[in-house]
Amino acid sequence: MVRELRVELGDRSYPIVCGPRLLEGAGGWLKRIGRMVPPALVVSNPTVADLYWPPLEASLKGEGWQPHLILLPDSEEAKTLKEISRVYDLAGEIKMERKSPLIALGGGVVGDAAGFVATTWLRGLPFIQIPTTLLAQVDASVGGKVALNHPQGKNLIGAFYQPRLVLIDVDTLKTLPEREFRSGLAEVIKYGVIMDRDFFEYIEQNLENIMAGQPECLMEVVCRSCSLKARVVAQDEREETGLRRILNFGHTVGHAVEAATGFSLYRHGEAVAIGMALAARMAVEMGIFSLQECRRLLALLKRAGLPTEMPPLNGEAFRQALLRDKKIEGGRILMVLPVNLGRVEVREVSWEEILRFI
Repeated sequence: MVRELRVELGDRSYPIVCGPRLLEGAGGWLKRIGRMVPPALVVSNPTVADLYWPPLEASLKGEGWQPHLILLPDSEEAKTLKEISRVYDLAGEIKMERKSPLIALGGGVVGDAAGFVATTWLRGLPFIQIPTTLLAQVDASVGGKVALNHPQGKNLIGAFYQPRLVLIDVDTLKTLPEREFRSGLAEVIKYGVIMDRDFFEYIEQNLENIMAGQPECLMEVVCRSCSLKARVVAQDEREETGLRRILNFGHTVGHAVEAATGFSLYRHGEAVAIGMALAARMAVEMGIFSLQECRRLLALLKRAGLPTEMPPLNGEAFRQALLRDKKIEGGRILMVLPVNLGRVEVREVSWEEILRFI
């Protein structure tokens, strides 16, 4: 069963299409949204391309899109100016036009890198997201954030650039390594904490079925997560009203953990889980979050196989990474803290308060 959602952004609104076996019809979905011409440039990585390039290529060729594939490293190294310069080179060689689609086939790293190219080549190409990891399907592919890394921090070079279509083939989750699937669950759990208590309880009650890949449960968590994020993005696309900040629950500390450990020790979702756990404990100590609900969150993260404790790390390296976070304002550290399951708020915290927890 195919489900279609929309991110409502006026003339830049776009559909999120979710269901099984969608790769086989990808060429047709591109035609449905219209206003695009060949050739199509597909950005992926070797692991994903081995699995999913053949059906995607066949579908695109069958609809006359003249597809070309380029592979980026299967790591954060893909999100560097050096790597994306190769994508620019190929875009020029195949004579991409301003209405030629650029397609991201892969996880969040591929989506970020390809999206940055789409934003900047010819001042903007139609961008199509085909996410193949749980984390990308429920978070990274929706909302229009594209970015590259810099030695000083993660995602420091970036922009807001909405896709024209997000095509989520849930069958791609069947080949996802268990650790990557668990990492994506951190973002799923996040949505329940920040804005949907009923969804949090659904995850609690169905976690084993979700982790076993039960199709109805997978469709529910992917579509519901996308729906929640789409609602926030529609109201605060560029983080101007403050609402979109709630999506950063766990991310301020999580990004700093990733940077302080060289982007090699943790998957993104694992670092976010650590950040959510730390934020929950801080909120309890501040008297705004109950110990009982904190324990429920920590228990769910642990059941999902996610870390909840800060690792041993260099405190100064962590502090420097934290202070380079994009969400720092005037040197103030702003963190999303839970008030109850289903509601959070943004509060200023001091480095000394955070230090006590690491």
